[in-house]
Amino acid sequence: MYAIIATGGKQYTVSEGDEIRVEKLGLNAGDTVTFDQVLFVNDGSAKVGDPTVKGATVTASVVSEGKGKKVIVYKYKRKTGYHKKNGHRQLFTKVKIEKINA
Repeated sequence: MYAIIATGGKQYTVSEGDEIRVEKLGLNAGDTVTFDQVLFVNDGSAKVGDPTVKGATVTASVVSEGKGKKVIVYKYKRKTGYHKKNGHRQLFTKVKIEKINA
């Protein structure tokens, strides 16, 4: 059984027991979160949402929060002496999928 959920402007394919990184949710480790934007559920028969599957939820527990790898942003304009270097680390929440309720 697997499902496709939407959170943080992105879509994720999840199964029970999976650990995924989603956009920061602002929750503590051990908290429970319920994703109600379920776009697709496959439990032997496919259920496609319009835009979401009615009554379907995905329950997950928060494992940790952290920062991703650093991405270097470098801006440069030739002949003017303009150089600008910035770094960015995206915040994320790691969640473990506990149950898919179809």
